[in-house]
Amino acid sequence: MSLATALARAFLWAFLLALAALVLYPLIWMALNGFRDNAAIFDAPFGLPDRWSWTYYRQAWEATRGFLASSLLVTAVSTVTTVTISAWTAYGLTRTPMPGQPLWVAFILGGMMLSPSVALVPLVRLLQGLGIYDTQGALILLYTAFRVPFTTFLIRAYMLDLPRDLDEAATMDGASPGTIFWRIILPLCSPILISCVLLHILFAWNEYLFAMIFTNSPGVQTLPVGLSSMLSKQGTNYASLFAAMTISALPIVILFFLTQRYFIRGLTEGIGK
Repeated sequence: MSLATALARAFLWAFLLALAALVLYPLIWMALNGFRDNAAIFDAPFGLPDRWSWTYYRQAWEATRGFLASSLLVTAVSTVTTVTISAWTAYGLTRTPMPGQPLWVAFILGGMMLSPSVALVPLVRLLQGLGIYDTQGALILLYTAFRVPFTTFLIRAYMLDLPRDLDEAATMDGASPGTIFWRIILPLCSPILISCVLLHILFAWNEYLFAMIFTNSPGVQTLPVGLSSMLSKQGTNYASLFAAMTISALPIVILFFLTQRYFIRGLTEGIGK
């Protein structure tokens, strides 16, 4: 190995370690401060816990478990509806001949340019008129509607490169379009589908604006709103807040590390195509 190659490899490893420390240190700092009281946090913000007590984590769990259940419901249902609708739409845009197809593509993908904040007032009136304001159904509907264009864009880009010979062979064998979609196309699209699932989970789990505006009841509000409710002008228990933030971040971190290989593969193949 030449000196230049060794130096380049050492520089690369140093850069990756520095990047890992930059990403992981805030998470570790947040988790450790869940074991310390306010006095210890303000006295030595970057210190280690003097004693390992789960008191503040228990308090955080009691304070956020209702919000956590609501977040799980909204995230799970909106993920299924968004990915299913988007996959079926992408299949229609890539496999079904229709007049004015480029216009339909532009119309659906144009939804990515719509800013959610612009539509807040009419959406409040709409959801109140439908009778679903302050329900998990309202959030599921909004999350699905605003994420379908982007998810369709990713899945369509992946489907465009799938060979059409498979469709023709299945049609000759008597398969219906629905059978082709569910049994042939979707299994082939599993990498991009996994990527879309993870992206939507990340969005729905952390979304704050809609959850704050379209819900009022504690049993309906999601985890980001629950975390903000722990802040108080009279005095915030930062140990419990850090513990609750750790509880909130932990499922996403674990999920990403378990599926990162499929996530990266789906995005690179979909964008590359």
